[in-house]
Amino acid sequence: MTKTELKQIIKPMVAECIKESLLEEGILSTVISEVVKGMNTQLMVEQPSPPVSAPPPQQQPAPISHKLEQTKKQMMAAIGKDAYGGVNLFEGTKPAPSSAQQNSHGPLKDSDPNDAGVDITGLFNSNWSKLV
Repeated sequence: MTKTELKQIIKPMVAECIKESLLEEGILSTVISEVVKGMNTQLMVEQPSPPVSAPPPQQQPAPISHKLEQTKKQMMAAIGKDAYGGVNLFEGTKPAPSSAQQNSHGPLKDSDPNDAGVDITGLFNSNWSKLV
């Protein structure tokens, strides 16, 4: 008996068994009722929100750079201007980025996003091709 002959005999029997179990034993109706139960039949209705009035203008806080300069001056005054030979320890410094500005996940979470990194442009211009 060849494969095609066996397929011709078995295929109608399998189709009849599946049809019988789906329809006569109630499996199909059970599956359909479970699907209908699982579907969320509640309709979402969008309701327009009432217009929000603009809050009254408040006194603008001092610019961040002004606050930063004040903090640096206070720190230098606390250290003492004569300490460290009169050198301004905070000259050219920037505040650390806040956690809200940085991505708090991932392998580079603690690195400065403005850091250029290591320059590797000349890496493949050297004798690497001879070594490989």
